[in-house]
Order: sequence, then C-alpha cells, then structure tokens
Amino acid sequence: MNLSLEGKTALVCGGSQGIGYAIAEELALMGASCILLARSEETLKIAASQLDTSLRQVHRYYSADFNDSASVRELIQRITSETNIHILINNSGGPAAGPIIEAAEEQFLQAFSQHLIINHILSKAVIPGMRKDGYGRIINIISTSVKIPLKNLGVSNTIRGAVASWAKTMANELGQFGITVNNVLPGATRTKRLETLIENTAKKGNVLVDIVEKNMMEEVPLKRFAEPSEIAAAAAFLASPAAAYINGTSIPVDGGRTGSI
Repeated sequence: MNLSLEGKTALVCGGSQGIGYAIAEELALMGASCILLARSEETLKIAASQLDTSLRQVHRYYSADFNDSASVRELIQRITSETNIHILINNSGGPAAGPIIEAAEEQFLQAFSQHLIINHILSKAVIPGMRKDGYGRIINIISTSVKIPLKNLGVSNTIRGAVASWAKTMANELGQFGITVNNVLPGATRTKRLETLIENTAKKGNVLVDIVEKNMMEEVPLKRFAEPSEIAAAAAFLASPAAAYINGTSIPVDGGRTGSI
C-alpha cells in the first residue's frame, strides 16, 4: 500500500492545535511538507517546529483570520504563486452551540463565510496546481451532523450540511483530473471545543461536568471520546496515493455513534 507523501505539499487549516495539528503531524510523518494556517502566530510557530523533518520536509506557517475572506484570498494567492499545493485540509472551528430557533440571522452568514466561502476560496486557488501536477486531495473536516443533526448545534448543523453538498458537487467535477474531494466527520473528540461544549452544557443544566461527559460517552458504542490522532489517521489515508479511488464520500470517525448506515 502506497502511503508515501514524499515530495507533496499540504496546506492544513487550523493546523496549530487539535485535529488540524494532529493531521499535520501524520502528513509530515508520511513525508509531506506542511503549510499551517491558524490565527495565533505564536502557537503556529511552535506547532510547525515540532513536525517531522526526517525526509527533508520544509514546514511553514501563516497567520490567517477566517473571518476576513479578503485577507485569506490574498494570502492563498501569494502561497500558490510560490508553491503547488497537493493536499488541502479545510478545517475550521465550529459555530457556537445553541438551538436553531434562537440563532440570529447574522450567525448563519458568519458561519457560511467562515466555512463554505473560505473553503471555496482556498480550493479554487490550489486546484490549478493540483491539475498541473496530476495529484490533488481536498479533505474537509466537517461533522457527523451531515448524517444526523446534533442537538443544540443549530447553526453548525445547517452550515456543515451546506459544506458537504458543496464538496460532493466539487468531487463530481474534479475527479477527471485526478483530484479527489472527501469529508471526514469527527465524532466527539478530545479538543478544546469539546471541553467548552461540555462545560456550557453542565452550566446550563446545573450538573457536574463529569456527569455530562459520562452521558456523552454512553452514546458512543466504544464508550469513549476520540483522540485527535484517530481523526487524523483517516484524513491522512485519504490524502495518500492509496486512496486515489475514494471520492465524494463523507466518512464518520465517531466510534459508531451516528445512527445511520
């Protein structure tokens, strides 16, 4: 099985921590040079310095605010003018929790821009280089909510579904050029976002954090949360040559929690 990414360059959004950083770690171990995007330059610098370089990979980072689409467009045009990107990991923190009926219209617009529009800007910029080199992997880190909506995540459920449909459409158009587009759907994963969701749920329900955490784990057949590295493993495989015939899919990595086939 060919899992080597030696000579490939990956652009990893949200690459300074959590699932994004875990994906960058895996891609680097497989030989890819990684370009990390996130807000905090200090955190990015540390993250990039910790990635594997045993195959002479060169890792870089850029600070980017996904709430500013114009600056992201300018940045990705600068990056692609210097380097062909072979692997794009679209990954951004999810919208705030809350019932959909309580969501302000502006929340949908902001989330739509931060996720779908930014994904589109980045993808359009990297596709010419992928076509030129005959190798492309666009991998979107979304949510199992594209299969079954999750409670108390109204805005997120809506926007994640839009991203999944966008990705499927793009997969249909790009497959002929050797470019695949797939979605990884993480379940409950030990990240800062999950900690925040648990704490907010506990506070709102006036219960202990441990009880909320235990109840969430009980919904998972494996009876535990995922580690970021377990989500990263799925994304890394999809980025590899071995996954060349996997296209247009949405793959849950959730311990079996999603109640659909």
